[in-house]
Amino acid sequence: MNHAAIADTPAQPVRELTRRAIVAAFVMVLAAALAWFLTPTHRLAEENPVQLESMIPPAFGDWTVDRNAHGGVVNPQQTDLINRLYSQTLSRTYINSKTGARVMLSVAYGEDQRDGMQLHYPEVCYPAQGFQIKTNQTAVLVTQQGSIPTRRLESNLGSQRMEPITYWTVIGDHTTLGGLDKKLVEMRYGLNGVIPDGLLFRVSSIERDSPRAFGVHDDFVRQLIAEVPSKYIGRLTGLGAMTGSAGPE
Repeated sequence: MNHAAIADTPAQPVRELTRRAIVAAFVMVLAAALAWFLTPTHRLAEENPVQLESMIPPAFGDWTVDRNAHGGVVNPQQTDLINRLYSQTLSRTYINSKTGARVMLSVAYGEDQRDGMQLHYPEVCYPAQGFQIKTNQTAVLVTQQGSIPTRRLESNLGSQRMEPITYWTVIGDHTTLGGLDKKLVEMRYGLNGVIPDGLLFRVSSIERDSPRAFGVHDDFVRQLIAEVPSKYIGRLTGLGAMTGSAGPE
């Protein structure tokens, strides 16, 4: 009988458990270190502050703020949610001096686009307030400064209010239409140690003829961008890279 083998047998499971515990502890320490290293700490909002009131002029081209408009712009979110998600919001109704057309502008800006603080999209928020979304399509809005990927919605509240909507979102200075594309942009910022901000730019009008409304939206945006100082265009539209941005390459 091999007495040495018998004596060593009880120690083998103990050594194996110790080895596994050491490996597990190492993995946990490594994971914690990586999590700390990969957690973004620099806020893009601090590098390039946004002030919606000063960035978007009250008059440009053929458009000016309609001071007599009241209650036209739909706010499909509750006030407490708005205050929690967004750092700034801007809502205005503009009127065209030549055609009399009206466009409702709503811009929402949040300094932190990490989970739990994400922008809320019209196709989600409008139905929560009783609207129906009839169509949801993507489109490209061509301007002299470049092309903006947009989303076009046809919404209605009963049979009385038909509201075509054009919108886009900007994460940092990159335009996205949500989904995986938005997540990839956020990840690229995060890998550079940057917490991106986010902006949702929405224009809409009360109009039964959706193609005509979308054409008016495009005209409105083109004239607006033509008057916005170049240093703000990237923040509002994602057109062009911002000088000094620490965002994705």
